[in-house]
Amino acid sequence: MTSLTQLSQAIHDAPRWHQAEQFQNPTEITIVPLKDEALGAAVFGLDAKKAQSGETIYRLKQALAEHLILVFKNQSLDDLQYLAFASYFGSIFRPSADNPVLATQEDSGTPPDVVPVSNAVGKGDYTGHGELTPHADHQWTPLPSFGSLLYAIELPQNGGQTAWFNTIKAYEALDDNTKQYINQLQLITYNPFVRFQNNKGTPKEDGYGTSPKYRFKDQPIIGHAYPHPLVRTHPESGRKALWLNTHSEVELVNEDDQIGSELIEKLREHILKPEFRYEHQWEQGDIVFWDNQATLHSRRPFPSDQRRLLKRISLAGGRPF
Repeated sequence: MTSLTQLSQAIHDAPRWHQAEQFQNPTEITIVPLKDEALGAAVFGLDAKKAQSGETIYRLKQALAEHLILVFKNQSLDDLQYLAFASYFGSIFRPSADNPVLATQEDSGTPPDVVPVSNAVGKGDYTGHGELTPHADHQWTPLPSFGSLLYAIELPQNGGQTAWFNTIKAYEALDDNTKQYINQLQLITYNPFVRFQNNKGTPKEDGYGTSPKYRFKDQPIIGHAYPHPLVRTHPESGRKALWLNTHSEVELVNEDDQIGSELIEKLREHILKPEFRYEHQWEQGDIVFWDNQATLHSRRPFPSDQRRLLKRISLAGGRPF
């Protein structure tokens, strides 16, 4: 018999429903929206090590579509338990080798199932200690991830908070003329990792380094180009969201360079308004699960001599529409 992959092993070893001590009672779980915040809900009473009922997973999926972030407190998991829990919500994101992403491995051309988002663990560290600007994960791929889970193992004493931005609310707050104009536009987000590979370097800690923020037509195209809607429709709720990050190289399809770059700059300023933002103060044992289709996230810097280790699992998504 062949050896199992990490994900297959996680599901193979997962708690069984017929063992009462390993099964979570759905009535123990409550979901409470974060008070006075632009997005997010806290989930209380859930033990991610336990087998979960269909009722619970359906409730959580509904809550994620509504609130865009779910915060699970006081978790204690190894990597296999973490993978088993995440797999309730979808397949693990595995991009093709021709579309490098954070933590892409040289031997396989794909990232590991569990990515250390860290400055602390030696080989395999990713993202360092600097600021990370607002972005959606894997936006430059043909099939961007639908969501990610981030699990706090070690935290610095200062800094390192993560903020999320509600791009559904950002879209809804636009005036009608702007909405009408941008609804039919397509946006290409260029892969920052290809730019740095071509330069035989690695991305700086903001994720994008010296990449331009808009590609004018007289500039070379670096990497593959996948047009996606600038305004995408959420596949579960049907709500519309701006599908635009704040710093990486983008291009509007079939738009004049000057008009396009000015529009993108205006929309980026709009997304960053405080009324669309929630900042999470991490505590050890937190798992934050976010919908990558309708949010951006960023990170505050923290001292380089302080350890920070979180583990991310990303889930596969479909083609934006």
